Amino acid sequence: MNKKITKIITASILSLDTQDQSWAENLNIEVTQTKDLSHGDFSCNVAMRLSKILKLPPLDIAKKIINAIETTDGIEKIEVAPPGFINIFLTKSEKTQILKKILSKDDGFATEVQGSKGSILLEFVSSNPTGPLHVGHGRHAAFGDSLAKLLRKAGHKVETEYYINDAGRQIDILLVSILIKALNKIETKSDLPRACYQGEYLNPIADEMIKQSRDLLTPLLTKNFLKQDVSEDEEIDLAILSVKNTIGDEMFESLSSDICNITINTIKEDLKRFGVTFDHWYSERSMINSGLISNSINDLTKKNLLYKQEGALWLKTTNYNDDKDRVVLRDDGRSTYFASDIAYHADKKRRGYDQLINILGSDHHGYIGRLKAGLASLGFSPEDLEVVLVQFISLYRGKKKIQMSTRSGEFTPMSELYNEVGVDAARFFYVSKSQSQHLDFDLELAKQTNNENPVYYIQYAHARICRVLSQMTSQKISFEKEIAEKNLDKLTTKHEVELIAKLSGYPALIKQSANNKTVHTLANYLHELAQLFHSYYGAETFLIADKELRNARVLLIKAVQIILKNGLSIIGVSAPSKM
Repeated sequence: MNKKITKIITASILSLDTQDQSWAENLNIEVTQTKDLSHGDFSCNVAMRLSKILKLPPLDIAKKIINAIETTDGIEKIEVAPPGFINIFLTKSEKTQILKKILSKDDGFATEVQGSKGSILLEFVSSNPTGPLHVGHGRHAAFGDSLAKLLRKAGHKVETEYYINDAGRQIDILLVSILIKALNKIETKSDLPRACYQGEYLNPIADEMIKQSRDLLTPLLTKNFLKQDVSEDEEIDLAILSVKNTIGDEMFESLSSDICNITINTIKEDLKRFGVTFDHWYSERSMINSGLISNSINDLTKKNLLYKQEGALWLKTTNYNDDKDRVVLRDDGRSTYFASDIAYHADKKRRGYDQLINILGSDHHGYIGRLKAGLASLGFSPEDLEVVLVQFISLYRGKKKIQMSTRSGEFTPMSELYNEVGVDAARFFYVSKSQSQHLDFDLELAKQTNNENPVYYIQYAHARICRVLSQMTSQKISFEKEIAEKNLDKLTTKHEVELIAKLSGYPALIKQSANNKTVHTLANYLHELAQLFHSYYGAETFLIADKELRNARVLLIKAVQIILKNGLSIIGVSAPSKM
């Protein structure tokens, strides 16, 4: 109906007698569902936007627009309200049509044909494989997976990807950390260098290292990796160099690969238990080995976009609106993370995706300009990349804030959180607030089994409907769809009118949430729908003697059930039939 109203208002505006209608070509008319039903079912503010163009009071323009609208099926009346709103009231039969559509489409309601909109490669989490995912990564995982489902619902062809940073200095540090842990288990009793990873999660890997490569560790037993007279970075670099010189570069690389495979498999299993799977796992190591980075640097050289300074090779990213130029090759010949990013994002586009969406932590805000500049430097549109920033999460046990530093090992694993509160509660709480806002995760609230817990409250609404339908079966009362559809005009109570209005807003909510890349709006919608249903449940009886009204009410709650289940599935939460 939203599209229909937009169409008739547009036609009415174009019929106005004005000398110049060039402004009408770019007229973006917004028709929104009203929050207060006394103001109609839909409202449009176009008259206020036209006031400056036509140099008339918005109230006068609104009156001209509605006077030019011909009688339209489904619309009961159109009114003008100060300072210039156009309020549209639908007929009762038009309002209840939504219930028939929901029942006929079931899970497919509000679903656009997949592929009817552009293809998207959505990258999220992409945490370095240096340890288990922590609760901060959990927010990225829940948001990214839910957004993928939401975008698919809205008609996009979406594929998801995890970029594995399995090459570079952090992986070198991880391997040295595990080797020293293993040495300490055999004989040496030495503290780890300051920059090493410290977590207990390294112990099982160190044990496996002893089993598989004990002979390899022997020549390292006499090494002293602590250098207190140098900086933290220098100390770890000397430790890395010492290990490489002792076991050889080839063996070092082989062990690094083995270690990464172990940690990546742990991450994959962790995500799977959390209900998150990826279409692609993209390895930085494989990208380096295939020559994609060197090829990109060669392409940039041919475009005359690189220059040398202080021994390093720089890309002229300021040519593409970045705040400063960036290094792609260090003075020792090693490529930078930025060089990997350029090659990786160019490869994304070469794989044929219309749009690239990266979900990054809010501390990566500075990456946006350089990533877009990297794409532009290789001839791709920077507008094809959208970066969605996710704010940090704070986890509280009582009043104590838990730190989440992977290197120190004082972090709370994501698995520990969802094992404690459950996957459903964890996923809902993660997406219940805008990703652009800091999230304080209330563990105690997430574990509650009462109406204070929003996910429990929504699931309970679904379970209550299932119980009513089960009671119908036990009482041998059948649902007669034809009778229900013929008597939807009997749904006249305040609760029924509000529920129908809420259900009719679901398609627009899906579209808007997908366009804005927000998931919390869906979570909030489901909570509001559950609230309306619980009020309805408390106020009315469904399995009454009046067959016509009974069937109409059952059809209504079946529609609520479908939307609750549909919405919960998008955010990865179950819809239980019993609680």
